[in-house]
Amino acid sequence: MMLWTRAMRFSPANPHWLNRDRFVLSAGHGSMLLYTMLHLTGYDLSLDEIRNFRQWGSKTAGHPEYDHAPGIETTTGPLGQGFANGVGMAIAERWLAARFNRPEFDLIDHYTYAIVSDGDLMEGIASEAASLAGHLRLGKLIYLYDDNQVTLDTFAHESYTEDWAKRFEAYGWHVQKVDGMDSAAVATAIAIAQTDPRPSIIGCRTVIGYGSPNKAGTAKAHGEPLGDEELALTKEYLGWPAEPRFLIPDEIGAYFRQAVERGKAFEAEFSHQLEAYSEHYPAEAVELQRFLAGDLPDGWESALPQFAGKPDATRNASGKAINELAKIIPNLIGGSADLAGSNKTTISGQPFVQADNFAAPNFRFGVREHAMGGILNGMALHGGVIPYGGTFLVFSDYMRASMRLAALMGLHIVYVMTHDSVGLGEDGPTHQPVEHLPALRAIPNLNVIRPADANETAQAWRAALLNRDGPTVLALSRQNLPIFDRSAPGMGPADGLLRGGYLFFEQAPNGLDVVLIASGSEVEIVFQAAQQLAGEGVGVRVVSLPCWEFFAQQDDAYRNQVLPPAAPKVALEAAVPFGWERWVGNDPRKGAIIGIDRFGASAPYQRIYQEFGLTAEHVVRQAKALLQP
Repeated sequence: MMLWTRAMRFSPANPHWLNRDRFVLSAGHGSMLLYTMLHLTGYDLSLDEIRNFRQWGSKTAGHPEYDHAPGIETTTGPLGQGFANGVGMAIAERWLAARFNRPEFDLIDHYTYAIVSDGDLMEGIASEAASLAGHLRLGKLIYLYDDNQVTLDTFAHESYTEDWAKRFEAYGWHVQKVDGMDSAAVATAIAIAQTDPRPSIIGCRTVIGYGSPNKAGTAKAHGEPLGDEELALTKEYLGWPAEPRFLIPDEIGAYFRQAVERGKAFEAEFSHQLEAYSEHYPAEAVELQRFLAGDLPDGWESALPQFAGKPDATRNASGKAINELAKIIPNLIGGSADLAGSNKTTISGQPFVQADNFAAPNFRFGVREHAMGGILNGMALHGGVIPYGGTFLVFSDYMRASMRLAALMGLHIVYVMTHDSVGLGEDGPTHQPVEHLPALRAIPNLNVIRPADANETAQAWRAALLNRDGPTVLALSRQNLPIFDRSAPGMGPADGLLRGGYLFFEQAPNGLDVVLIASGSEVEIVFQAAQQLAGEGVGVRVVSLPCWEFFAQQDDAYRNQVLPPAAPKVALEAAVPFGWERWVGNDPRKGAIIGIDRFGASAPYQRIYQEFGLTAEHVVRQAKALLQP
């Protein structure tokens, strides 16, 4: 309660007010706490919605869901994720402040608060995120640790006996311990935390289910309802009327509703400051508004590079695209989980963010893939920046929970994931992704783009920046790939990528006999097969299918034009073939799928492709077999 009535600055009448303090309920299983505070302080969340808790169509889901109700800043529930989101929010606040604040204008100036639990602190993602937060000295980050000594199953000490305070001190955090049942002590601790330049965590010793005669202080108060009988006993213990079931006395409602007028005053004060700022710094004010709206500058697409000449890896093309785009989109910021040299995520000639310099576009996330995913979510949720993060595609396993939540929330994030297949070669099966493409494609609202050459890669970045309603994976090659001459006869333009799949090449003067389909580095292979088949008089088409999600969004007419239903088809991808039946069909007389149904191997990639049958010769044999009468 202290947070909402005495510490935080927010405006229930305008939940998206720029300079509001952010609140994250990382312990998302306690969602009713958040819903209650939103209702009491005057957000547009009715008591009927409270009554409709966890029901179909309700705004009060079992765990808080971003934007389902005003005031919910992030989706939480998977423990540790909210902890990392808060770090990302604090990073975005600090970055925007470094760019826009001036000595006479602390325009961007707000805190990120969170309630975290034993479970949050046990999850590895929280340790990763806490370590980076301490390194960056995120002084506007204040977490209240609900130290209630209970987990879902049992007492916390059954599995959790470390000295959490010393751990956070070692991370570089400011640490306090208070009686969480003493509101004055909590308020004092928050005030002290606000003055410390380090991130703060306040251990609040509390009693879970306080007031329940038979369940207080036990796991039963964590994972199950009190029940009618225990609820009646609890109300009796607390001196609360037994009926009505939902009761807000007028004086209590009026006390909490003061937040509405306070919020309007906060907003008015900020509006005056923004008006004065705009007079002194008009260009910066316009840029800030554009950043916050999520808009891209006019003409930004002209910054996309065009490629020709010698073969190059798509990871290199991506790096060049990032560097050109960053010149015109300064809030495109990000980095890598200690793989920048491999992922090509660095904006050349620009500094890296450090505790004493946030006016930089490059980030070092360290070897913290999982935290990087959660932090990127927090940065995107805060607004004002377009974050990207890089690692090897195989390490998407570490990030999957965060990526899933980004897709669920519809966040504008770009994942730069290189070394996208067995084509990475000698590093072997530990680093060679085989199941990852279909696994990521299975996540709703996550767009997975695997470009075939440098120009498709530039278009992939175009698509990723245009796609503001969800995250995008760029799956990029380590090995060099040819840069195709799109002006040659029969070739299609690279911007066909924006539709997910397109006619890459066709030579069928006497009618189409077979369609060859591939993504990424395998487009070169099916193109070679197509040239051989065409030389033998076979009417052949090559379809590049870099993004299944975009292609599925096209109408039937376009999809049938690109992939004629009656035409035999051969698909090739250096990955587990799961899902290709969607495009090839299930009839083995009319379609064949060439993929990998085992882990990779340590060897030069050319030998791996040969051993696994990822060759033009194999594609030709499969095509000819389909054409047999």
